[in-house]
Amino acid sequence: MKKDNYKWIALSCTTIGALLSVMSGSTLMIALPIIMKDVNAGMGIVTWILMGYMLVLTILVPSIGRVADMVGRKKLYVSGFAVFTVASLLCGLSQNGVMLLVFRLIQGVGGSLMVANSTAIVTDAFPKKELGRALGINSMIISVASVIGPILGGFLVNFGWRSIFYINIPIGIVGTLWAAVQLKEVSNLPEKQRFDFKGTIVFTLGMLSLLIALTLGSFSGWLNVNVIVLIVAAIILIALFVNIESKIKYPMLDMRLFKNRILAFAYASNFFNGIARGAVTFLLVFYFQGIKGIDPIIAGMLLTPLAISMMLISPISGILSDKYGSRTLSSVGLGISALGLLGFMFIKENSSMTSLVISMLVMGLGSGLFFSPNTNSIMGSVPADKRGVAAGVRTMLNNAGTVLSIALSMAIIASSVSPEAMQALFVGTQVGAEGIAIGKFIGGLRLAFTISFIFSVIAAILSYLRGPEVEWEENVEESAA
Repeated sequence: MKKDNYKWIALSCTTIGALLSVMSGSTLMIALPIIMKDVNAGMGIVTWILMGYMLVLTILVPSIGRVADMVGRKKLYVSGFAVFTVASLLCGLSQNGVMLLVFRLIQGVGGSLMVANSTAIVTDAFPKKELGRALGINSMIISVASVIGPILGGFLVNFGWRSIFYINIPIGIVGTLWAAVQLKEVSNLPEKQRFDFKGTIVFTLGMLSLLIALTLGSFSGWLNVNVIVLIVAAIILIALFVNIESKIKYPMLDMRLFKNRILAFAYASNFFNGIARGAVTFLLVFYFQGIKGIDPIIAGMLLTPLAISMMLISPISGILSDKYGSRTLSSVGLGISALGLLGFMFIKENSSMTSLVISMLVMGLGSGLFFSPNTNSIMGSVPADKRGVAAGVRTMLNNAGTVLSIALSMAIIASSVSPEAMQALFVGTQVGAEGIAIGKFIGGLRLAFTISFIFSVIAAILSYLRGPEVEWEENVEESAA
């Protein structure tokens, strides 16, 4: 009974962390225009304040996951909560744009420590046959945070932009103390393993080069010398990393994970789904603000159908994946997401909100069907001592897909928007079509949504190619238990 109670306590700890980290990002979006004016920050700094958090998460999560597999998850998770909370206070006290950017990046380190460990903590605590349900609840909370964030941000900016960081402090203190008191190390830790510093440094530099290149390319053009140099450096470093990991005894990223058919295709579908859906909210906010002339706060709230349908279906899909497996649910979910994107491919200057809401609901439904079962499939296919790095790679691939999606989409629509209008739309300072060639902009949106549709179909095919789960593995576990 104690073990049964613990699994729900562990889920409550990770749920508070998920709520805090996701909500923090979506409330910040609303406050960016006010932050720009108040701390006199340039467009470049503000863009990095927004993107920097995601870049830090993408780069650090796999290596933190590996450390967690070696030294335990609780210490790192609790430390992450504490770092995130202190960084929130420092963000709120920032006096200029550079200070805010630095403290936001530190907040990203705290977020990385939480995100890298939360899925593994849940997987350690729940029996395999109930894991989907737990992951579904976690996904539901993330969707709730996506809905609450813009609404809360719109409310808090009335009290000044600093309040959006200060609101994190009481939640962070409660979450840190709750996790410190309640979490346990339930998996057996390996002995005498060494951390792969060489591979980690090369991986970090390679991913950093790639993600900065993608971010810069979408603003300054893909033929920019700095962008080309960074992309070449990223390719060389990532190839070197793969070579190091295939030879070292205790690698940061065990390449055998990718030899497992279920894992390889689950990861691939996760990455391509990140590319497919990563830029959708950005594109819709651009459309609402630039074409419909809607205020940024209202534009953020208009995206709630996407999160609400995902929120409703995530727990159900998680429970179904425990009973019927993940392959069909994940693949069907991606197919349904593609149908939602198909609706966006025909977007017009005068598209009705009803048609847009239907497309958002369909896409959210598909995403809800995909995420929980796919995560269940990944976490259920690795041994306990690989759960940290397996969860980290899943997050990294999803975030990398999202960054790539945003970069591609912004590059596509850049030809129809002046650089000033593009950046103003990106940070929410423009309402209306000034600086936008409307016909070309709509054409760019359609092309971006078409590419997203194609990637969603590819993701669905890859998801199905994983093959069925190996049922006897669970029986072996049960008999061993």
